Amino acid sequence: MNRNSVEWYCQELMQRTDKRSEATVSQPAGRVSLLEQVTPLAREINSLDIERIADVCVKSIPNLVGLRFASLYVLDETNGILHLLKHNHPFLINKIVSLSQNPPSPMVMAVRSKELILITNIDTHKKPAIRKSQRVFAENYKTKNCAIVPLVCQDRAVGVLNLADKMEDDSFSSEDIALIELFGQLVGASIGNIKLFEKTQRQATTDGLTGLINHKTFYEILEKELWRSRRYGGQISLIMIDIDDLKKINDAYGHRAGDKVIREVSRRIKECIRQIDTAARYGGDEFAVILPNTSLSDATVVGERMVEVVSRTPTTWQKEQIPLSISVGLGQYDADSNPEDITSRSDQALYTAKQAGKNTVRAFEPDQKA
Repeated sequence: MNRNSVEWYCQELMQRTDKRSEATVSQPAGRVSLLEQVTPLAREINSLDIERIADVCVKSIPNLVGLRFASLYVLDETNGILHLLKHNHPFLINKIVSLSQNPPSPMVMAVRSKELILITNIDTHKKPAIRKSQRVFAENYKTKNCAIVPLVCQDRAVGVLNLADKMEDDSFSSEDIALIELFGQLVGASIGNIKLFEKTQRQATTDGLTGLINHKTFYEILEKELWRSRRYGGQISLIMIDIDDLKKINDAYGHRAGDKVIREVSRRIKECIRQIDTAARYGGDEFAVILPNTSLSDATVVGERMVEVVSRTPTTWQKEQIPLSISVGLGQYDADSNPEDITSRSDQALYTAKQAGKNTVRAFEPDQKA
């Protein structure tokens, strides 16, 4: 049986409760009832819909295990921060938790150790010791017990599920523990799958070197912006950008240095545009920027700012400074234009900027031949 199947997880749960709580599972009817509750929840968790998973975490799992409160945090590995995704607390709780906090909170300890932390009495708990400064919200709870469940996928922590206030008994039974660990595995696997899916989606639409959208996605977005302009009115400006003398940089310093130049220029270009604008790596050393509802004069200001920002500071490669500059061509286009004409005309303006000595901006003139 596939270890990722719902049936395998349910069978594992029953085997573990057989060992830990003979009194609980000795009744056939009780066993069927537990499976009937666990199976649909496991199927709901097996999803790429993070909101659906979060609902199960803060509503269904606490009800099944007999707890009042739950909160789900998802790990941002890049920044080392746990972000609160969903909770059912009627009072304030932390929205973010840094993994670098000192001393580390139980949540941070759970992420680092990837081990379940069960706390029967938060006042007397010894391993890990929890200081009063770390339980600023303790008075909001009716009991002093909680479970901090690390959510793990492929031996990597992806989040934390906190469960607090056991309603019927202050201690967790062996069946409670088995259920908590089971759902921790299921939720961790699903969140890991979502992260992998999102990464795959990003890789399909973005350029691996710069993080900007790729050539294919650029044309898809340009088509959408033209459609929006046709429907609601307005015009589009398009900027085409080329790194000056990149071949000379590659020849002098090597292609790794050239890659660094491309990354640095892309970063500086992105600094100069709005959130509604779209920057793309058009190909090689060329970039394109879509500016919705932007006049030619405003687009020219943006292009000139790009030229200034890129050339202002050289980049460094192996202790040597490499001067940077770009050439920019741009134009403003009606909604009736097609993507090929738009890119061709702005590219013609870019060629004019190159011919004019580089490190400059030129706009497409209607009488130019594309």
